[in-house]
Amino acid sequence: MFQAEFDYVWHTLRRLGIPERDLADVTHDVFERVYLRIKTYDKSRPLRPWLFGFAFRVAADYRRLSRNRCEQLGLTEEPFDQAPSAVEHLVTAERLELALSALECVEFERRAVFVLHELDECAIPDVAEALGININTAYSRLRMARQEFQKAARRLRSQRGGA
Repeated sequence: MFQAEFDYVWHTLRRLGIPERDLADVTHDVFERVYLRIKTYDKSRPLRPWLFGFAFRVAADYRRLSRNRCEQLGLTEEPFDQAPSAVEHLVTAERLELALSALECVEFERRAVFVLHELDECAIPDVAEALGININTAYSRLRMARQEFQKAARRLRSQRGGA
């Protein structure tokens, strides 16, 4: 499971706002908690929403620590990509950076629902179960997260001189 789902958990934590410098450690923390609770996993349910629940809780714990509340300014370092052209790579990197910045503007609990449903393509009942919330609460958080994300993306685009 660790090898098969490491990338998924790593990307999930990144989407939940864990800084690049701490992703490896926080991902390890997620799998440590999964290991301790593996016997509670219901194999008839999808694995990724279950893992997302762990990632969400570990990310929430991380964010509560005061040492992790400082704002990091500047561009994040992107890994080397063998894109067909430098221009296409730049456009892709700018879009990714814009999307991650817009995600940062979405309130944390809403962002979790948004990421799990919109990006990981999980059904809302699975999202609600993974996060331990009522299904109507999940739908409400998704609606508000979509609005926050769109508003933030428009604002960020206009600040950067985009249309």
